[in-house]
Amino acid sequence: MQHQHNLEDVLNTQQKKLAFFQNLVLLAAADGEVGEEESGFLIQIGNRLGLKPEEVQPIADNIGILSFVVPAEGLQRTLELQTLVQMMLQDGQIDPREYGLCMEYANRIGYSKAILDDMVSQLAGAGPIRHPNPPTVS
Repeated sequence: MQHQHNLEDVLNTQQKKLAFFQNLVLLAAADGEVGEEESGFLIQIGNRLGLKPEEVQPIADNIGILSFVVPAEGLQRTLELQTLVQMMLQDGQIDPREYGLCMEYANRIGYSKAILDDMVSQLAGAGPIRHPNPPTVS
């Protein structure tokens, strides 16, 4: 899947960066734990966006009361969904709670389950997703 735009270009304000990072944290914590792979991915994205620990700490501190922030811009929505799917795939499994959050986000931006499943298949490098535990992502 080729990206003609990158996150740094699309997330061009601090508010957009923090809202996006909040969405990633919510997804990472959806199954009740943030695994090593997910934590590493969060750090990688945070560093890419130039976020400082003191900027993201309020997200971690308030995770129980936060919800998805859906951007207005179409390109940002699509890039965010792709990155959320990448987060979901970090541990090589598709947790039903994580998938449910991706589905909620997809629905809120006007995407169908078929589009989400196609994106998951492409990003996982697997065939069509029909079961909760696709092959391990390498």
